[in-house]
Amino acid sequence: MQIDQIETFLDLLDTGSFNRTADRLGVTQSTISGRVKALEKALGERLFERSRSGTQPTTAALRFEIHARVLRRAWADGRADVKPFGAAVMLRIGIQHDLIDNHVADWLAALRQALPDCGFYVDGDYSTQMCRDLETGTLDLGVVFTPRPSPDLYFESMGDVGYRMVSDAPRRLAEVTPADYILPSFAPAFSQTHATLLPGLSLGSVSSGQAAAVRGLFLALGGSTYLPDEMAQALIAEGTAHPVPDAPPITQPVFTAMHLRNRHRAGYRRLAKVLRGRLG
Repeated sequence: MQIDQIETFLDLLDTGSFNRTADRLGVTQSTISGRVKALEKALGERLFERSRSGTQPTTAALRFEIHARVLRRAWADGRADVKPFGAAVMLRIGIQHDLIDNHVADWLAALRQALPDCGFYVDGDYSTQMCRDLETGTLDLGVVFTPRPSPDLYFESMGDVGYRMVSDAPRRLAEVTPADYILPSFAPAFSQTHATLLPGLSLGSVSSGQAAAVRGLFLALGGSTYLPDEMAQALIAEGTAHPVPDAPPITQPVFTAMHLRNRHRAGYRRLAKVLRGRLG
């Protein structure tokens, strides 16, 4: 078993397409197929079923996913440990997918300034998986949308991320219909607020839980949807989107998450404080 097989496996779970994974990893489709076959041989189980509708993971693949993530993290830690960091401590930070693109550079610069003797491994993920990784110790700190109740985890509020409704043409809220609405499902708290404020738009014909995907659907299909404020403002400035002025804004709470044993440690307190100060 090789690390490139693990990377390929996890990317295929994300894309559901051999072609897209080949493009993302910069290799040929035959290389992707070879890696998957080698991993399946090593595990003695079939991991993916291919059909006209796409590539679907088997039950064995879904059960292997958490172990694959642990293996990838362990490999990254091992590589970091043999590099000349001196006495530096390598901290593993997970950031909610919808936040990492717009915030990771700014946050990482602030973290390095606050803890100059530490190295940082930063990755994007979803709340559920980050909470699991914090429990097992494969992650040191997470920035999550949805805290998962656990006696081993500690959460602190960082603040809120704002979302606004945009449309491909000037519209009022009364003109937005489910037929041309892209339903965003960014997190359970967001969906609950959305359903309360906009019950008539809770059954959109197209839906996604990732801001980048919602943005792509909006640009391709048109209609209306909610996007993070920064993303929406960029599209409005470009002239490719229009604000829906009477649509209610929606906020999504953001939390720092860590293992309970770390909640009072000075370094973790500093990490949480830095991130809380940078969200705005």
